[in-house]
Parts: sequence; C-alpha cells; structure tokens
Amino acid sequence: MPSIREIRQRIRSVKNTAKITKAMQMVASSKMRRAQERVEKSRPYANQIRELTARLAAVAASSGEISDDLALLKQRPVRNVGVVIISPDRGLSGALPSNINRHAAQTAARERKALTEQNRSARVDFVAVGRKGRDFVVNAGENLIAEFTNYGDRPSLSDASAIAQVAVDAFLKGEVDVVYLVYAKFINTVTQRPTTVQLLPVKPPEQEDGADTQRALDYIYEPSAGEIFKQLLPRYVDVQVFQALLETVASQQSAQMVAMKNATDNANELVQDLNLTYNKARQAAITTQILEVVAGAEAL
Repeated sequence: MPSIREIRQRIRSVKNTAKITKAMQMVASSKMRRAQERVEKSRPYANQIRELTARLAAVAASSGEISDDLALLKQRPVRNVGVVIISPDRGLSGALPSNINRHAAQTAARERKALTEQNRSARVDFVAVGRKGRDFVVNAGENLIAEFTNYGDRPSLSDASAIAQVAVDAFLKGEVDVVYLVYAKFINTVTQRPTTVQLLPVKPPEQEDGADTQRALDYIYEPSAGEIFKQLLPRYVDVQVFQALLETVASQQSAQMVAMKNATDNANELVQDLNLTYNKARQAAITTQILEVVAGAEAL
C-alpha cells in the first residue's frame, strides 16, 4: 500500500485535474450553445437554397434551358476521386475525430476498390480541413493536395468558398472526376453522425412532391430559370461546404463538452476512492502506533 504522503499528493493532483476538466467543460458548453444556434439558424437558408436549386433545375430542365454539359453538372467516367474531409482542429473531443477519419478512410477505400477494377492508375486525392484530418491523411500516406487549418469556432462563408474553390478547380481541370464531402452532422449533444455527400458533380436535389413543381411553374424568372440556375450552382456548392463546417464545429464542441464531463466525473470518483484508501491507511497507521505503545507499556 502506498504511503499516506503519496496518497495525499495523488488526491491533490486528481483534484487539480478535475478543476481543469470542469473549466474546459464549461467553456465547451458555452461554445456549444453558440455553435448550435449558428447551425439551427443556417439550416433554413441551406434548405431554402436546396429547394430553390431543385425548383430551378426542374423548370429549366423542362424548358430545355440546361443540359448535362454545364461544367459543374457534367458527368464523366470516374478515374480519380477527391475527398474533402472536415475534422476538428483540436483534440479532447472523444471519439469524434477518429470516427470522421475512419468514415473518410472507408469512403476512400470503397471508391478505390471500384476504381482499381477498371483503372490500375486510379488515385484518391484529399483536401483536409482541420488538423486532425490532415494528420490522418499524412500518416496514412494518402495524396494531400490542400489543407485548411485554424478555421476557428466561427467559420465564415468566405472560408467555405476558399475550400470549395479548391475542389471546383480540381474538378474543372479534370484532376478529379467526382468529389465527396465528409463531415460530422450534428444531431444532438450526445450524437454526431459522420456523413458523406457528393459535392461534385452537382446533383440537383429532387423536389419532395409534385405540388412543389406545380407551384414552381407559377413563378416568373428573369432573365430565365436556366441562367439563374447557372449562377446559383457555385453558391450552392459554397453553402454545402459552409453548412458542413458549421455542423462539424457544433459536433466538436458537443463532443468536447461530453468528454470533459466524463473526465470530471471520473476524476471525482477517483478522489472518493483515494480518500477511502487514505482513511484506511491513516487508520492503520494510528492502530499500529497504539499497538506499539501498548506493547512498550507491557514490556515495562
């Protein structure tokens, strides 16, 4: 059994650790609320631009104003794949970073398996957003074409546009034929779901029912639905990346708050166990001293 002094020092150390994790839990809780508010406020805009894109695509396609030859819509045989992985910049977020990285690795492995059956020289290129994703790509020996770190707790639309532009440029130059976006979708405080969506070529979302299509035909578009659709496509890509950034930030803050709460609870339980051990050791020392005094008195 360790000495009383060692137990006392360990109790002091664990208490200090509990204070640190408690403070980090409070900070993450405050940031999580703000991040959650940003996600909730941005989702209506993302949904509306998705619905507008679907409406314009339906109207323009029915009137023959757009075709598959449009640059961001053009489908071509897949020889090379691009993956944009959005991950946290910092750790202490539980299993969230590893879950995102594992999901990205599974996506890359699935696409690589499908490609190598047709083309031995096929490759998968990565764009890493966040240090955890970048470290994973580098350590895995994957081809990293761009990285974005330190995007902070309040990423802006300009940050998302810069990320999207790298993917768009690689797609337009023919360096990749399809681009996937991997991020953590914020569900609630304890649930963050790694998600993969196709970013390029753009697949216009489908409308939910025929009534929406009927209402869409009543609109008058100037100069035309096809022209507006062409101008809206780059913004649609930017908004997808921006929403993924906000979702990942909210997920990271939630995961960190839960991880720090668990760490604080574990530290408090450890302090209780150490206090029990300390009291037992102290009682044993006192008993030993009493026995020594009694034995000495009997010897006299």
